Amino acid sequence: MRRARVETTHEDASAVAAALRPDNTPSMTTDVADDVVRTVVERETAGGLGSTLDDYVVNLTVAETVVQTARGHNHNHE
Repeated sequence: MRRARVETTHEDASAVAAALRPDNTPSMTTDVADDVVRTVVERETAGGLGSTLDDYVVNLTVAETVVQTARGHNHNHE
């Protein structure tokens, strides 16, 4: 089994994690501690691990962008 852990820091880590969870596969777990999103991926092969991590990074980028956009939108309408 191959395993990778990805930890990223965000202003609203809970919102980023919530945006990521629907795209997680059964081989992934995501949790939040303070401002850190921590995701662990386990796959049988290095190739599978690489593919899953590639998808995760794309999803993470989108999640962070959506959360930041939503925060900006909310601040503009307060």
